[in-house]
Amino acid sequence: MAEQTSTVTLTIDGQPVTVPANTTILEAARSAGIDIPTICAHDATTPRGLCRLCVVDVNRGRLLQPACIVPCQDGMVVETTSERVLTSRRTILEMLASAVDLSQAPEIQRYLAEYGADPQRFPQARRREHPLLDDNAFYIRDYNKCVMCWRCMQVCAEDAQYIFALSIDGRGFNSHITTAFDIPMPESTCVFCGQCVGVCPTNALKPKVEWGLEQGLTPDQIREASRGMSRRRRPIQVK
Repeated sequence: MAEQTSTVTLTIDGQPVTVPANTTILEAARSAGIDIPTICAHDATTPRGLCRLCVVDVNRGRLLQPACIVPCQDGMVVETTSERVLTSRRTILEMLASAVDLSQAPEIQRYLAEYGADPQRFPQARRREHPLLDDNAFYIRDYNKCVMCWRCMQVCAEDAQYIFALSIDGRGFNSHITTAFDIPMPESTCVFCGQCVGVCPTNALKPKVEWGLEQGLTPDQIREASRGMSRRRRPIQVK
C-alpha cells in the first residue's frame, strides 16, 4: 500500500489551499496563483527570510511573517495584501532605495512602482559607498548596488558550487559581501563559474563584457584588457 502524504489546508486571501506538510506559505501561495514579492528568495537558493519583502499577515498575529520560510499549518488564515502588509513592503522598498543604487535592478524597480513606494522618502539616509572592484577578467563587483540578499554567497556555497569564495564582513549597515580576508577574487577559491553573477538581482555583479560596453569600450578593447588582466590581474582602464 502506497504511503500517504500528510497534507494541511489553510486559507490564503480567502481561498482554501491544500498542500503537503512542511510547504512554505510562499510555495502554497504560488501553487494557488497568488503572487508574493521576493528579493532574497530564489529557485536556486535556500530561503533565509532576509529581505522581508514577502511578509504576510498570519491569523492577524502581532507580527507579520516571512512567507518564504514559515511552514503552512492546518487552519492557518493568511492575508497577503492587507493594509499593514502593503505598508510594510512599501517601507522596505523605500528604505532599500534610500541606501542602495537600484538603477539596474529591474525586478525591484517593478516592485517600487507596484507598491507606490517613494524612493525619495528618506533623503537624509546614509548611502552604501564601496569602491568598484575590478580585479578579474570575468566580472566586476559593484557593492553600491548590493541589497545583501545572500544569493551569490549561497550558490557559491552549499546551494550549488561548494567553493565558499564569498563571505560577509562588517556589522549592521556596514555589513557587505566580500572574499575571505578581503583578498582579490583571483587569489580566492573562486573558479569563475558565473553562478553568482547569474543570481544577482541588482547587477551588483556584472559580466566584464557587458560592463565594458557600457563604459564605451569596443569588444576588441575588452578582450585585450581581459587578456592582460588574466596575466597581470590589473583592472581595465576606462578613459
